[in-house]
Amino acid sequence: MDRSDQAASLFREGYNCAQAVLLAFADVLSIDKKTAAMLSSSFGGGMGRLREVCGAVSSMFLIAGLVKGYDRPDDDEAKAAHYQLIQTLAYKFKEENGSIICRELLGLAEGADFFMPAKKDGKLLRRPSL
Repeated sequence: MDRSDQAASLFREGYNCAQAVLLAFADVLSIDKKTAAMLSSSFGGGMGRLREVCGAVSSMFLIAGLVKGYDRPDDDEAKAAHYQLIQTLAYKFKEENGSIICRELLGLAEGADFFMPAKKDGKLLRRPSL
């Protein structure tokens, strides 16, 4: 099963979009599943159901940071290269899905959603691979 299929399966189990994506890469990142689920839990619903940046996109950026990020604040070259990668991933996701904003992807009105989670309707979005 590829990472996209794993994320889709995890989403159907009830994990939010951010959790599903990060959990699908937990083994590659050498983080345990509980840590991955907890680390990404806040990003579901476009950041706590605020319906802002898509949780899948947020986790994609987390993964990119863990795999290809920089760790020295004075390394402007690494910082620039990483930000270029993040922008490329965002543009690719937007090109494939129409937006990186949760409410736009789901066709919802402007503004935050009620904080209580809704039951999944099985609607999944395609996600670019890293």
